Amino acid sequence: MQPHAFRPHDLLFLRLPDRFDAGGAWPDWLDIAWLLRAPLVVRRDVASGSRVPVGARGITRSQRCKGHVQRAAVTRCVTPEMLAHVPVPPDCTLPPLLALAALAPQLDALGVAWGPAGGAGFQLASGLTALRQDSDLDLLVRAPSPLSGQVIDRLLALQQGASCRIDLQVDTGWGGFALAELARGGRVLLKTAHGPLLVADPWRHAEAA
Repeated sequence: MQPHAFRPHDLLFLRLPDRFDAGGAWPDWLDIAWLLRAPLVVRRDVASGSRVPVGARGITRSQRCKGHVQRAAVTRCVTPEMLAHVPVPPDCTLPPLLALAALAPQLDALGVAWGPAGGAGFQLASGLTALRQDSDLDLLVRAPSPLSGQVIDRLLALQQGASCRIDLQVDTGWGGFALAELARGGRVLLKTAHGPLLVADPWRHAEAA
């Protein structure tokens, strides 16, 4: 696993779960038994050396814990792109996973690198319950180059008529933003490792940086 391989939204499984550094005591809901099954989520932050900025999550929205982990403690990395075509169980009734299965062929047809993130990605990667009937479907599109207007329009159209609310995030490689903000016009909130920035063009800002 190369040092540059980990990107925001990637899921990291640990072979040394006790190496998760939260900067202090772990919250009550988090323990080694959980981290042996649940992956950490790579987050946007500045880290030095072999430290990777990550976050642990539990089964409820309130169960979140930021921290870092050494690369040597990671045994497996699962990317959103790897989860794009994980089969949904035939008896599944969760709207986010049903929407994911329905949208996958249309997303593939756009020729973009994409995959489920958030609770859907976490549940597909680990088998642990993270979604509810009213959960959103978080989708990630990797776009180091600007998306064409046609692709943006088609991505936005996919959000209409879905069986749940869809939160579509775009990762430029330098930062991430919500596609819906770009569609509204004006400046976009770009989340970077150095903090959030309001920019007119998220791709042009990355080139300048």
